[in-house]
Order: sequence, then structure tokens, then C-alpha cells
Amino acid sequence: MADINLSFLTLCILPILLLLFLKLIIRPHPVTIPIKSRHVFITGGSSGIGLALARQAAAEGARVTILARNPSKLEEAKASIRLSTGIDVTTVSADVCDFDAVKTAVESVDPIDVLVCNQGVFVAYELEKQEIKEVREMIDVNLVGSFNLVKAVLPGMKSRSDRKPVSIAFMSSQAGQVGIYGYTAYSASKFGLRGLAEALQQEVIADDIHVSLIFPPDTDTPGFAEENKKKPRLTSIIAGSSGAMQADEVAKKALNGIKSGSFIVPCNFEGFLLAIATAGLSPQRSYLMAFVEVVSAGILRIAGLCFQWTWYGSIEKWHAQKKYMEVGCILQNTQESCIMD
Repeated sequence: MADINLSFLTLCILPILLLLFLKLIIRPHPVTIPIKSRHVFITGGSSGIGLALARQAAAEGARVTILARNPSKLEEAKASIRLSTGIDVTTVSADVCDFDAVKTAVESVDPIDVLVCNQGVFVAYELEKQEIKEVREMIDVNLVGSFNLVKAVLPGMKSRSDRKPVSIAFMSSQAGQVGIYGYTAYSASKFGLRGLAEALQQEVIADDIHVSLIFPPDTDTPGFAEENKKKPRLTSIIAGSSGAMQADEVAKKALNGIKSGSFIVPCNFEGFLLAIATAGLSPQRSYLMAFVEVVSAGILRIAGLCFQWTWYGSIEKWHAQKKYMEVGCILQNTQESCIMD
């Protein structure tokens, strides 16, 4: 009986000790990023998640600037935000792949308190069939474009007179947490954002600049329907298990994550599980989330292996069916040739 009581007491004490230990060691410390009356600069802001983010930030009292390449779409977005919130936003046109253009755009507006690198290009295709031009465009826009933006914004952020905490956020993707068939180039560009974000956070923490990495799933945006038309069938089979979210839902999750200073910002339950499973050496501000990551790591690794078993099973089945159909076509053509002879 005494042994049972001792075991029970140990089971109760160990989690408490772990929580206390995690609370002691987590870095960076928890922080809140003010949004009201501050300047939020959003790229890719003329449609989709970027437009939804701009609308929500404006509604919460932020001074908002949206950047995109197309001036006419920017004006349409500005009118849309004014119609829904009664607030005017600033627009600026530039190509994020052009550092000089980005620098000029940043210098043309007020000092930036929250930078959201939301620009993105996505074309799903097997690498063997994909043009290198498309691969390069995804890397340039999604990854190099984010380097250009951060490089242009950092001097002003570091020399700000308002010493309140500020934020740099990157819009990644669940394809930036796990590689999926047909997402070879896209996942590479989004995985790259994680390395950028983790290293950047260490470089800028002394200036009270806080980095967030947002992981939305498929999102119902104007480009989403077009993307689906071009996706390889096998990509749709594997990725189809994750439902699409609305842009406004993603924007709300993203903005809340930025305001709380969270490094990893998942947008749905699947993203939450992926965030735990792929936590690795990423910074964690919440000792409660750190506790969940520690105690769930083994279980989620098993779950991940089950997903991989399912995905590779789908790939094996797909290629078997494809081979069967090819053999059938050959036999049919041969038979037709015999009849014709």
C-alpha cells in the first residue's frame, strides 16, 4: 500500500517539477506586441490572407500599409478595406524580389512596427516535370523576397524612438512543416523560412524584435482554385486529408499569434499537432506549450510514422494502378493492331 501511495505521489510531483523547470529555462520570455495605433506593413496584401490580415489589423486600430506588385489590385483592396472598416490604408507597389524597390517602398512609409512577409507563389508539380523557372520563382518570391524585406526594415526597427516590442512575421505553410508529394520546390522555399526565422530571432532579440512563423493549411483564396486545377492527382490524394480554412480565420489566428509574440503560430488543430511534432530546437515562450511538446513528442512521432505509412501506401497504390493501366493500353493497342492486320 505504501509503495502504491509513493508511486502515485511521484506521478503527481514529476509533472509539477517539469513545469517549474520549463518555466525557469524557456527563452525568449513571454511578450505582448501592441497593435493599436502602430504601423503594420503587410506584403501580398491585395488579396487572400494578406487582405484579410490588413482588414483585421485596421479594424483593431492599426495603421496599415499593404504592398503588392499590381497597383490596380492594391487600389481595389484599399477600397474593400475602406468599405468594410471605414478606414483607409496606405498602398505601395513593389516586387519583393527587387531589393532596391523594396528598400524604396519601406523608406516611403512611416517606421514599421509589425512586418508581415505574406507574399507567396505556389505551383504544385513533380520536380522532374517542373520548369526550373517555376522553381526559381518560388524560391525568389517566398524566401529571397523575405530576406529583402527584413533587410530593408531592420535599420528602422532598430533605431525606433518608440521602444515598445515590435514584430517580424513570416507566412509559411503546413508544407513548411512536412514535405508532400508534388510540393518539392514549394516546401523547400517554406522550410527555408524556418531557418531564417530561427536564426533571425537570435540576432534581433536584444532589440526587442520578436519573430513569428505562421503555418496555415490550404486556404480558400482566389488563387486556391487555380492551384487545385494544376495539382498532380497524387498530391490531392495525400494533401486532401487536411481541410481548407477561410482567409479571415487564418488572419485571425495569425494576428493573435503575432500579438502574443508566439514563434510558432498554427492555424488549426492539425497545425497544432504538427507544431508539437516538429518543435525541434525552435524557441518557445510558453512553458505550458513546452510541457505539452515534451510529454507528447513520443506519441506524435508514432502518429507521424502512421501518416507516413498511409502516404507511402497511397504512392505505392497509385504507381501500381498506373502501371496496370499502361500495360492494359499496350495490350489493347496490340490487339487493335492484330485486328487491323
